[in-house]
Order: sequence, then C-alpha cells, then structure tokens
Amino acid sequence: MTAVRLQGLTKRFGSAIAVDSVDLSIESGEFVVLVGPSGSGKTTCLRMIAGLEAVTSGSIFIGDRDVANIHAKDRDVAMVFQSYALYPHMTVAENLGFALKLRKIPLDEIQRRVNEVAKILGITPELPRKPKTLSGGQQQRVALGRAIVRDPAVFLFDEPLSNLDAKLRVAMRVELVKLHHRLEGTMIYVTHDQVEAMTMADRIVVMHEGRIQQIGAPLAVYDNPENVFVAGFIGSPTMNLLSGELKRRSDRFSFKTGDLELDLPLSHDAAHSGSVTLGVRPEFVSIQPSDDAATLDARIEAVEHLGAETILEMSTAGPPLTARIARNDSIRHGDSIRVGAEHSKILAFDADSGKRLRA
Repeated sequence: MTAVRLQGLTKRFGSAIAVDSVDLSIESGEFVVLVGPSGSGKTTCLRMIAGLEAVTSGSIFIGDRDVANIHAKDRDVAMVFQSYALYPHMTVAENLGFALKLRKIPLDEIQRRVNEVAKILGITPELPRKPKTLSGGQQQRVALGRAIVRDPAVFLFDEPLSNLDAKLRVAMRVELVKLHHRLEGTMIYVTHDQVEAMTMADRIVVMHEGRIQQIGAPLAVYDNPENVFVAGFIGSPTMNLLSGELKRRSDRFSFKTGDLELDLPLSHDAAHSGSVTLGVRPEFVSIQPSDDAATLDARIEAVEHLGAETILEMSTAGPPLTARIARNDSIRHGDSIRVGAEHSKILAFDADSGKRLRA
C-alpha cells in the first residue's frame, strides 16, 4: 500500500486553467473518489497522476517519490479506463497477462497471477474466450483484472462503470468496494456520478472549475456542505435552494423570495441581514410539519412513486420545491398541501461568495 500526495498541481491548456493548484493527500490503502461535473478537472488530475498528461507545475508524490516528471511506465500505477481497451485478438488470459509479459515475468508466474486474479473476479471460465464474446460486465471485470494482476502501488479508475446498464452498474459498485477491502490497495476513482461517489468512497473530493471545493467522508460532506455548489451537487434529488432577502423584524428574521415569505428564529445560521441562499434537503421537507417549523403552501405538480419512498415536485409562491417522503399512495397531482422544514435542517449560504453561513 502506498500514499499519494498532490502539491500545487496545476494544468494549463494555453490560457485555460484545467486544474488550479490542487493540494490533496491520500492515505495508504484509502479509496478516494474525485467527483464533479464535466470540466471540473477531475479526469485531468487522474491523467496527470497516471503520467498520461504533462504537469504544468506542482508535484505528484507516490510514496516518497515525486513522479511528476517520471515516465508513466515507471510510476507503478495501473489505470482502468472508461473504455475497456481490451486487445480483441487476444484471449482473456492473454489480455490479463500481457503487461506481465512485457515486463519479462516468467511464464509460470504469469499463469499463476492470471489464474489467481481470474478466481478473485469470477472470470475463470472466460479465460480462453475473446473479448467480443463477453458481456459488458465481463469485459469490465477483465479490464479490472488487467490492473490487479500487475500488483501496482496505486489503482486509478477513470469512470469505469459509465458504459454499463443501470442494474449492472449498481452490482459492479458493490464488487469494487469488496475488491478494495480484499486488496487493501490505494484507489483513486473519478466519476461525475455523485451516487457512485457517495456509495463507494472512504472520502470524496468535490471538484469544480479546476479547484477542490470540499474533501470529506461522504456523509459528512452531505450533511455539512461548505458552499452552495457542494450543497446542490451532492445528493439525489438535489437540495432545494432558495435565493432571497433576509430582513430582521423585532423578534425574528423574515426571508422573502418572490411572493414567498418565511419566518426564521434570530438564532438561525442565516441570521445576517441581506441576500442569502437557503437550502433544505428533500427528505427534510415534511407534508406534516410541526408547529415550530418554517411552513408554506404548495401545490403538487408531479408524483414519483419509487416503492419505499415517494418524490414530490411542488410549486410554491416562490421557487419550486422537491420533497422525499415515505411511501404515500393517496397524494395526487394538483393537491394543495401545507409543507414545512425544521429550522435546524435549513442551511444558509452567502449569496455573493456561496460560502456556508454559521451562527
């Protein structure tokens, strides 16, 4: 197991800055996921760690060695790509052992490692087959096996599940987590899918416009987003965000957005007069609010039944709202209801900087 450290890592393409002075420490044996929208710099970071993209400035330490200017083949990393990149003319066994063959590993050792990895991934029966005869999931396992068989210091994953169907993607997420526990290897995984990040990572690194926005355990980031971007990006359905003006009354604060007005206690985090953005997770929007909740009238515009839970899309006098509630078979499109959220569940962000406000 090997630790990885990025120090002032920067990548420019002409005048455009793709990665802007990224500092990140990844512990030995840790599973870290870089997550963000397209163009956030996450894949460029991964490619620089792999040696597939030249570094403009900064350092990449794998263990105690700065590899920023070392050839990719000498970095002791293995990368799994979005495209499986299997050799079509080779069997599965030959694909798995090809990198070892290039390193002139003895044939009996290659065969031993290939058989061992095939057993771990459950693809032993596929060893004599060609890639074109395999399903998408089997091809992905072969691509994973090709990385594992090298026994690298660091595993790198570039959106490896994006080509799989939804059901298989969920199954492979679980398999990757199990594989990490079994191998205890250092793994860096890139995805735009925040559900993948939340379910797989020891820590997630949220990126936007080439910079790290927040680092932390998935639930810690979910519960305590540092800025409005992280709040809106992490979570599905996304957080309800309401931008408006906060004014102090004699014994309370009044938040106004459009024709919607809410009362907040003076002790609330948003207790700063002026422009703010309030955020509340859909699961904290209740259709049976308590007496001390911030409440408003809403109209049901869409109902999504997902089995154990129901998603409600609602219009209000201000911005639309989304609620995630326990299964409800009686609520219908067009219903008028009263909804609310506990004051303690409503987060506040500065309207100009986007940073979280705290009491």
